[in-house]
Amino acid sequence: MDLGISGKRALVTASSKGLGRGCAEALARAGVDLVLNARGADALEATADALRAHGVSVTTVAGDIVSEDGRARVLDAAGDVDILVTNAGGPPPGMWSDWDRDDFIKALDGNMLTPIALMTALLPGMMERGWGRVVNITSGSVKSPIAALGLSNSARAGLTGYVAGTARQVAPSGVTINNLLPGIHATDRADSLDSGVADREGLTLDQARAKRRDTIPARRYGSPEEFGATCAFLCSQHAGFIVGQNILLDGGAINATL
Repeated sequence: MDLGISGKRALVTASSKGLGRGCAEALARAGVDLVLNARGADALEATADALRAHGVSVTTVAGDIVSEDGRARVLDAAGDVDILVTNAGGPPPGMWSDWDRDDFIKALDGNMLTPIALMTALLPGMMERGWGRVVNITSGSVKSPIAALGLSNSARAGLTGYVAGTARQVAPSGVTINNLLPGIHATDRADSLDSGVADREGLTLDQARAKRRDTIPARRYGSPEEFGATCAFLCSQHAGFIVGQNILLDGGAINATL
């Protein structure tokens, strides 16, 4: 399918690996020029080199998107973008009794306030040009909270509420905002969570993975490539009537009708 976005320009954060890279790769295959950001310069440049093979322009900005300085440098390099894909690593797991106010502020900065700041900076230009796409990578935990991920549950739920209202306000200008909610995908984040389960329960890493796979009706982890393909569709010319939605990609793990 021709997504109709060849020649558009996209900013994808946390895009050197994992789900962010999956989204960037899918957009590059669709002919979208890219601005990529991640904290690790080496991995970021390796990803950029790989994506340039699709014949698109790729600009890289290494730095922490959560910091004001890092965000300013990314936005300066991005300029007028048509597509924004926000992504950030999730806060660490734990128990409710482990966290204090500073922990919550850090989670909010990374997983709620930074995406909001990026949207605040880039939505006006999209609206003026009459076309734009925003996709926020959040988590299946906003549909079904995960007890050990209370920091993530809280911050991402806040972003979800913000998007619900904002998406309806910008839609008349041809701009859509939607959220993608991943379940478990084969990424470094999954490795970290599975390692934690293995340590707590005295399992090998393979046993921990098998235990988690058994909770997924698809009986496998998702791949960054299929996640990216869904992201690219939401960024396409065909998705202009999808507004303010939370789209779950979890292999059926969350057992819910709606």
